[in-house]
Amino acid sequence: MFYSKKSLGQNFLKDQNIIKKIINLKNIKNKDIVEIGPGKGAITEEILKHHPNSLTIIEKDNYLLKKLNEKYKNYNSIRFYNNDILKINLEKIIKKNSIIFGNLPYNVSSQILVKLIKFKKWPPKFTDLILMFQKEVAEKIIGKSYGRLSIIANYRLKYLNKFDVSPNCFFPKPKITSTVIHLVPIRKLKYKINDIKNLEYITNIFFSGRRKMINKKIKKVFNLDQIKKFKNLDFKDRPADLKKEFYYQATEFYESG
Repeated sequence: MFYSKKSLGQNFLKDQNIIKKIINLKNIKNKDIVEIGPGKGAITEEILKHHPNSLTIIEKDNYLLKKLNEKYKNYNSIRFYNNDILKINLEKIIKKNSIIFGNLPYNVSSQILVKLIKFKKWPPKFTDLILMFQKEVAEKIIGKSYGRLSIIANYRLKYLNKFDVSPNCFFPKPKITSTVIHLVPIRKLKYKINDIKNLEYITNIFFSGRRKMINKKIKKVFNLDQIKKFKNLDFKDRPADLKKEFYYQATEFYESG
């Protein structure tokens, strides 16, 4: 019998071909793996077939974690955390050079990604992120649908690969298509932003009225001397007209005072 909670955005992956395709995006043998929201353990099962060095499981649902704990109680290499991924100190518990997998709940998927991007130490402990999102969110992340999320994600992450997943591959069947994305950390950052929260602040100011020209928005954040530092800036532009590099540079100027 299937067990699903709408409140947790649970859609369990059941298609074995898709599961194998996800795991085969990266060689995980003898690697340290983290799985976010394993649910009934479909991806977990496939991960273990590839003989990782260790597996850290983070599951918010008490019942599902209990079932996984019972199923894999003889595996000394597995650590279980009954926690909300948005509240747990993930940076502290994961091992260096970990690979993170996750069939993420649609309602908090972008928040989870931003949490991973905001690791205090960079380059981070993880080497790869292989995560599933709602297709609409995935397009924002890779920049196909340009906006705040793509600007923030592309500051610290590089997109390697993606593929779509049909609603028919899940139970319960969602109303939308999903997309798996393979992302890796950018190890040498071109722009020096001291605190990602400042990039969030700058993009929030500009994109709060994405159809409006930037003339009032830029004056809200910067003084005249700072504005002069921006070369070839057209005040009639709208937020989406400006390249992501503008926002990185703007955040540098903001932090420098």
